[in-house]
Amino acid sequence: MSKIPVFLLVLLGATLALALACRRNNGRHGPYVYVSNEGSGDVTVIDAATRVVLATFPVGKRPRGMRAAPGGGRVYVALSGNPPSAEGRPAAAELRADPEAHGVGVIDTAARAVVDRLPAGSDPEQLALDKDGRTLYVANEDAATLSVIDVSSRKTIATLNVGEEPEGVAVSPDGRWAYVVCESAGVVEVVDTTTTKVQKEISVGGRPRSAAFLPDQSKAYVASETSGVLTVVALPEHAVAKKIRLEGRPMGIAVAPDGKTVYVTTGRGGTVVVVDTAKDEVVGSIRVGERPWGIAATPDGRTLYVANGLSDDVSVIDAETRRETARIHVGSRPWGVAVVP
Repeated sequence: MSKIPVFLLVLLGATLALALACRRNNGRHGPYVYVSNEGSGDVTVIDAATRVVLATFPVGKRPRGMRAAPGGGRVYVALSGNPPSAEGRPAAAELRADPEAHGVGVIDTAARAVVDRLPAGSDPEQLALDKDGRTLYVANEDAATLSVIDVSSRKTIATLNVGEEPEGVAVSPDGRWAYVVCESAGVVEVVDTTTTKVQKEISVGGRPRSAAFLPDQSKAYVASETSGVLTVVALPEHAVAKKIRLEGRPMGIAVAPDGKTVYVTTGRGGTVVVVDTAKDEVVGSIRVGERPWGIAATPDGRTLYVANGLSDDVSVIDAETRRETARIHVGSRPWGVAVVP
């Protein structure tokens, strides 16, 4: 039996050591949780595995809605130069609107910094991306419009008139439909993305705040704050199928990757409500921080992250046990959450 040369043994040992180190690293780090802090004008990055805050960096005025691009190389955050109109309002001297601050901040996730700002109409609040990450749909709250932006050219390719105070935006998994929820109008505008036109208006009432689609696109869900209702919309008809009464004030929505569960934050209710999508019934409630709003799930669906706007922290939820397992301090008035693989 021939002997293995020493240099090959050394090389083999180094390769095994590197592989083990990579495995340990992969088990210890990522995905990453990006949190927009409306009050402090910055974004906090959390390592989901270690629950350690890795960075907090400025992004612009009033960062709220967030979306991660496919592949995770970019995160988009809605920025507004309009002053807050509710709790946490700044000093009177700072209440002037700043139109130059409106836009969508483009975050490079490797650099953990804003590398561009896209023009996006007046007072952007929430946004959504198509399935390829090429087109942004941005709700302009004070202008009652939806801005459609080509990401590569940085140009607004369409501006649609929608209902009063548009807030939440969601794009269907196949990219065909965009839902725009309009607070004061109490409606969802159904936008055909192939024609960039409003095709239908769905009445949901009660200041709708957000919308989300199931992965199989059979249904969408709309959270209405003041009526305390989660509206179930059946597709492809875009028709109201059911209204689910919730405790609290429904705000943000996250859909489990397998589509079996929907999670809804309840604002002043201080909870996350768990909805079984097969029966469209409430099956649980999880106590979190003060005024939970933005919510997102990890790609494996095992963990949820909730931005608690009045306690300046993020709740970490074990989806299997339906329990809060940690709180992580972030910036002032956290609003949106995006998970980057």
